[in-house]
Amino acid sequence: MNVRAKARHFPVVPFLSYFMMITIALFTVIPFVWMVIASLHPSHGNLPSPAHLIPKVWHWENYRVVFSMDAAPFVRFFWNTLLVAVCVVFGQLAICSLAGYGFARLHFPGRDLLFFLFLATMMIPGQVTMIPAFLIVRSFGWLNTYWALIIPGISSAFGIFLLRQFFITLPKDLDDAARLDGCGDLSIYWRIALPLSRPALATLGAFAFISTWTDFFWPLLVTSTTGMRTLEVGLSLFKDSFGNTNWPLQMAASVLVLFPVLMVFLFTQRFFVQGIALTGLKG
Repeated sequence: MNVRAKARHFPVVPFLSYFMMITIALFTVIPFVWMVIASLHPSHGNLPSPAHLIPKVWHWENYRVVFSMDAAPFVRFFWNTLLVAVCVVFGQLAICSLAGYGFARLHFPGRDLLFFLFLATMMIPGQVTMIPAFLIVRSFGWLNTYWALIIPGISSAFGIFLLRQFFITLPKDLDDAARLDGCGDLSIYWRIALPLSRPALATLGAFAFISTWTDFFWPLLVTSTTGMRTLEVGLSLFKDSFGNTNWPLQMAASVLVLFPVLMVFLFTQRFFVQGIALTGLKG
C-alpha cells in the first residue's frame, strides 16, 4: 500500500476531535489543579508563580485553619448552605414533579395558558424579580431566617417544564391500566410516574443543588448576620478577615466550597444526558 493510500485510511477527523477535546479538557482542569496546589503553599504567602508552583512543603494544615477560624465560621457557613441546598432540592422535586404531572396528564380549563405563563417567567431575568421577591419576604418577616433562603427556591419554572416534558413521554396505557386497578391520579403519580422519572428527577436535583450551593446575591440580600451566611457569602467575609488577602487560605476555602459541587456532578452526570434525552420536546 503506497503512502497516498495509507493517508486515506488514517482517521484524521477522529484524531482532530480527540485532540480538541483533550485540549479543552486540559484548559478546563488546569485552573482547578492550580487552585488545589496554591492552597497548599505557606500561609500568608503570595500567589505562586508558574516557576514555583510546586511547594517545597505541602501545608495541609491550611484546611484545618479554614475550619477553625472564629472571624469567619466556615463550619457554620457550610451547615447553612447544606441545609438550604437539601431543602431546596427536595422542595423542587416535590413541587415541580406534582406541577409537571398535572400539566402533562390532567385536563382542566386554562391548562395550556397557565403552562405558557410558567414558560414566560423563564424569559424574565432573575434580577428583575429579585426586588419584588425581597419585598414579599420582608413583609412576611423572614429576613435573616432560613425561610428567606429556602422558600423562594423550592419552585422552578424550568423544573416544571423539564418534568412535564418527561411525563408526556410516558405511555398513557399505563394510566389506563392503573385506573382499571382502582388507582387515582395521586396514586398513579406516586406509584408509576415517579419511579419511571428517576433520570429526570436526578437531573433536576443536580441542577437545583448546584444553583443553590453557588448562589451569592440572594443570600447576601436577605441575611445580615454572620451566623446566617452561606458559603458563597462567607468566602467574601473570609477574605476580609485577614485585612490583606491570604491567598493560600483563600484557595483552601475555595476548594472546600467547590468539592461538594464536583461530587454531586460526578455522581449525577450519567443522568444528565439520559434525563434530557428522554424528556425530548414533545408538546
